[in-house]
Amino acid sequence: MDKGDIQSLDDIKLLVDQFYGKVRNNDLIGPIFNEVIKDKWPEHLEKMYRFWETILLGNNTYDGRPFPPHAHLPVAQEHFDQWKALFFQTVDQLYQGEVAEMAKWRATKIAEVFHAKISYFQNQ
Repeated sequence: MDKGDIQSLDDIKLLVDQFYGKVRNNDLIGPIFNEVIKDKWPEHLEKMYRFWETILLGNNTYDGRPFPPHAHLPVAQEHFDQWKALFFQTVDQLYQGEVAEMAKWRATKIAEVFHAKISYFQNQ
């Protein structure tokens, strides 16, 4: 069966929901996310819908600052590698096409920048 590309907010919601379902159940990164987010998952998912919709579809629905909430998380390279692996796996399971590839590229760049910044704060 041919998979389509990411084209709509509904596609973004499916991607985000599936991805964070995997994150929440992951032995390495799940406990970190669950400890920080606690019972605020619906709000977090809504924010992630807007973030990815803005980045991938160009609909400017996100107006936050994505890094500050992550600045002091107890994470290292292995956590970012796991996050990225789960994201790639989810994209590849659901979609194929130019926007799907851009989603993986953007996730890679986000992970690189966040890891560099968090490492900086950890070494202060």
